[in-house]
Amino acid sequence: MKLNIALLAGDGIGPEVIDQAVKVSNAVAQKFNHEIVWTSALTGACAIDAVGEPYPDATHDICMAADAVLFGAIGHPRYDNDPKATVRPEQGLLKMRKKLGLFANVRPTFTFPSLIDNSPLKRERIEGTDLIILRELTGGIYFGERGRKDDGNTAFDTCTYTREEVQRLAKLGFEMAMTRSKRLCCVDKANVLETSRLWRETVQDMEKDFPEVTVSYEFVDAVAMRLVQWPNSYDVLITENLFGDILTDEASVISGSMGLMPSASIGVHTSLFEPIHGSYPQAAGKDIANPLATVLSAAMMFEDAFGLKEEAELIRAVVNKSLAEGIVTEDLSGKNKAYKTSEVGDWLAKNI
Repeated sequence: MKLNIALLAGDGIGPEVIDQAVKVSNAVAQKFNHEIVWTSALTGACAIDAVGEPYPDATHDICMAADAVLFGAIGHPRYDNDPKATVRPEQGLLKMRKKLGLFANVRPTFTFPSLIDNSPLKRERIEGTDLIILRELTGGIYFGERGRKDDGNTAFDTCTYTREEVQRLAKLGFEMAMTRSKRLCCVDKANVLETSRLWRETVQDMEKDFPEVTVSYEFVDAVAMRLVQWPNSYDVLITENLFGDILTDEASVISGSMGLMPSASIGVHTSLFEPIHGSYPQAAGKDIANPLATVLSAAMMFEDAFGLKEEAELIRAVVNKSLAEGIVTEDLSGKNKAYKTSEVGDWLAKNI
């Protein structure tokens, strides 16, 4: 099979972890007789530096022509520390999501047997955790009207959702639940927010189309608490943009490191695969960042974008082997030897 993949390395540690995912993907392609055509493109702070725009038209054209997009991370301290910056790397991320129609962010959270005690939560609370949060990605407060008034002393951000946007995400959630334990949790704040009441009534109306799925409705603050107490009580959760942003980062540390969790963004035009961590600029260029989340994102890409399940399972198996044998970067090594980012990538590719 010929795989046309857009490669957006981004900022900070993005290029380093992407390089390891490319090594692994190329090794898989060679083993299974596939051909990968990688097309690199700029996004984030590096794109601002190069062309003054965080998601240039040339990058968008490359993404639209690709079968899938493999993405690193964006962000830079000089923008984080300047609230008055008019052009920011994150604007490119939002623009990319909107223009590519990336409406559903799929974030799995699971544990690794060899790392169960690395989690900040007790073993008995997290064993068996295997959940997916579906976050709506192109609506809500991040895309609503915003601004300042009263000479800049009052600020506002508007959260807006349409029924169609909710239905589109919820349908994916129901379908995903049907392939798993047939349990779906709708996360909202319907006791306070009108948008959440729209979410709840829309999902309730859809229940009749999926009679085998048991649906629960929980407030976001309760879910945030329960993810710490009993994360293995959840299976598939659906929620809006802001709530999903916060909850998925909370859930990500259950496994013991943010450098372990992959994600996919399902789109109208194409789909994008990325680690859930940020650009971690403090580690950029030091060859110490954990590449496993990006490598596992490549596994999701092989399976979800191309239907290559055997290839994806091989990547996951080799990652599990690296964890069991201690071939890990400093965030997971403890008192044992810490391997460099590039060394982990080389080991994974060799074992494939």
